[in-house]
Amino acid sequence: MKTITSNYFFWPIVVSVIALCFVGYIGGPSAFLLVSILAILETTLSFDNAVVNAKVLERMSPVWQRRFLTWGIAIAVFGTRFVLPILIVSVALWVSPSAIAILAFTDAAEYGRLLGSVHGSITAFGGVFLLMVSLKYFFNKAKHWIHSIETHLVKWGRIEAIEIGFALVLLGILSMYTSFDQAEVLIAGMVGLVLFIAMEGIAGTLSVESEGVAMQGATLFIYLNILDSAFSLDGVVGAFALTNNLLIIVVGLGIGAYFVRALTLYFVEKKTLMTLTYLEHGAHWAILGLAGAMLANLVIHVPEVFTGLIGLCFVALAYRSSLREMQTSNT
Repeated sequence: MKTITSNYFFWPIVVSVIALCFVGYIGGPSAFLLVSILAILETTLSFDNAVVNAKVLERMSPVWQRRFLTWGIAIAVFGTRFVLPILIVSVALWVSPSAIAILAFTDAAEYGRLLGSVHGSITAFGGVFLLMVSLKYFFNKAKHWIHSIETHLVKWGRIEAIEIGFALVLLGILSMYTSFDQAEVLIAGMVGLVLFIAMEGIAGTLSVESEGVAMQGATLFIYLNILDSAFSLDGVVGAFALTNNLLIIVVGLGIGAYFVRALTLYFVEKKTLMTLTYLEHGAHWAILGLAGAMLANLVIHVPEVFTGLIGLCFVALAYRSSLREMQTSNT
């Protein structure tokens, strides 16, 4: 029987080559280089996203796993990295989405400035959502990697809805000291919190009957795309620091997103999370670090390089610990 992820990276490579050739043809060597840089950054800095996605994807049927790589990539490229930022700017400024879309193509510099003006809302939404993802994991996970910290987190996790209370308190404190609009930060953070609670609740209460399986697959599919949005929206804003060309940004980040999704399916089929024991822990520590950096950005500027290195360091350390654990088990 053919596996769902045979030739994991064949199509991502083919699509990437075609996209790079196209951009290089119409934009020249500089456009080719910028797309390559954005694609590499998106892939490497989203490695933790792939690990967490793989854990969720294991609960989905093969049909929905395939849809994650087909329908999902269309949503990731055109939805999260193009349409969603336009909608956010539209809602924040009370301007029609069509007007913002036209502006994005006719005056990319101004669009980038407007997108930067709602950076506080994007950061609050993504930061709170990712904070909930990481806290939910650590407050309920019995197995430990960093024992001295995680054992205490599990004990605190016995308190009902402690992660919600922590997120609300932190959001309230940050909103008092933020340099962005306080009301927008609070509303965006609350949206991220409520959205996480809603998705967790729906996924947790669906039945496992035949109809329920389809519903659960759809719900987890939506959850994964929301998670991708939380990871990626801040990167979309940051991409404008390199270029104002919307085509370059969408193509570069889209290539990275495609590789991340192929990597997720690779992890699922190879059962990587079962072999590398602590990789899942490291990914969630990376998410916690990313959430912390995003929320800290509401008060002080945190360099993008530092934000990206947090995730890479945690995942690399977890990978090393997993290899040691494997060697110990085999001796």
